[in-house]
Amino acid sequence: METVLVIGAARSGIAVSKLLLKNGYHVVLTDSNEVKEKSELESIGIEVFDGGHPDSLKEKKYAFIVKNPGIPYRVPFVHYFVEQNAKIYTEIEVAYRYAKNFNYAAVTGTDGKTTVTTLLYEMLNRQKKSLVAGNIGTPLCELALEYTDEDYNVALELSNFQLLGIETFRPHVSTVTNLAPDHLDYMDSLEAYYESKMRIYENTNADDYFIRNVDDENVVKYAQNIPCHVIDFSLKRKDVDLYKDDKYAYYKDTQLFTLSDLKIVGEFNCGNAMMASCMAYLMGVSLFNIQEVIREFSGVEHRIEYVDTIDNVRFYNDSKATNTHAACAGLSAFEKNVILLCGGKDKHISFDDLKQYDGVVKKCISFGQTKDKFKDIFTSQMSVETMKDAFEKAVLLAKPGDIVLLCPACSSFDQFKNYEIRGEIFKQMVHEYAAKRNEE
Repeated sequence: METVLVIGAARSGIAVSKLLLKNGYHVVLTDSNEVKEKSELESIGIEVFDGGHPDSLKEKKYAFIVKNPGIPYRVPFVHYFVEQNAKIYTEIEVAYRYAKNFNYAAVTGTDGKTTVTTLLYEMLNRQKKSLVAGNIGTPLCELALEYTDEDYNVALELSNFQLLGIETFRPHVSTVTNLAPDHLDYMDSLEAYYESKMRIYENTNADDYFIRNVDDENVVKYAQNIPCHVIDFSLKRKDVDLYKDDKYAYYKDTQLFTLSDLKIVGEFNCGNAMMASCMAYLMGVSLFNIQEVIREFSGVEHRIEYVDTIDNVRFYNDSKATNTHAACAGLSAFEKNVILLCGGKDKHISFDDLKQYDGVVKKCISFGQTKDKFKDIFTSQMSVETMKDAFEKAVLLAKPGDIVLLCPACSSFDQFKNYEIRGEIFKQMVHEYAAKRNEE
């Protein structure tokens, strides 16, 4: 019996361990923290080492290693196996090998992944029972364990961390939404980050499709030698395969949907809807079902999410804007009078791109590790310590007609566990403020 080492016992690590066990491997699972499910996992035959990675694990022979995508390759325990030229996969690769009844439409990119994947899933699922997995929240291995009885279409959101650990994974339809600087605290270089995204199509063939965003110069530069059909997409040009005019979005001569049916704001969201619709169409979804979803879809939580209007001041939660490129997209949805709440963990990326929205931002209130890095970006700026401090300043400053926008341009990890919790806390602040105003 061959042995596999799984590094990282988060949800995906546990799922991949169970899938490997089911398929005849002896599984060794290790985590630097306590594994709460240890006794349950050991009772089914998985060997568990928690509270650190013992050196004795380096002495065993493994068929391959599965690493949690969030653990950098430079971490000493992982780097030891890199130096040994061991095969190191992520759970996506393992699920792909065993879930032979899944057909994939895969989405990666710097921004827009979750919106495209969610829209795509809604369209696929409207046509027939479908699944959604990956970076959006559910490990693919969980689905591979549960759904074994029939064929399923899967909308799959992939981070570059997940793509670094594939070998044979092949989606039928895929796209890279866009490319902008991100994750420079994890990757060796910006070029390495961009190149990792392009792995999404490396195993495709002439039966498959890749949607290439020709508006993005980085995508055009790095998306080369594509082995499948290429569908060029643009919001600006009409000499491409996937395009729009003033009224409709088109794939070649096929009218995908009516632009005025879109509820989600921003030009970039129109692009997200076009990509999702084209992918769904290529996966066999009817135009009727695509258009029904377009009419109903109100957006993704934490992505320019409308929260409330209080005293004629609108509040929006864009906590998912964890980099400058995403923050630009969020700010582009508004014309003026934005009180911007931003800041968070320092990922060592430039905020200079935000300067173009100085006329949109009435006041920038920045918080967290990067609070002082916005002083040279916006004409009117103040630094505070926490998001709570920023919110309290914002409601004091806000006048009727203003917009209070949480759009951090940074990840959350300096003060919050993740961007979802940051967004939930912001929404809670808004609801508490509304209740207080109603009492007055």
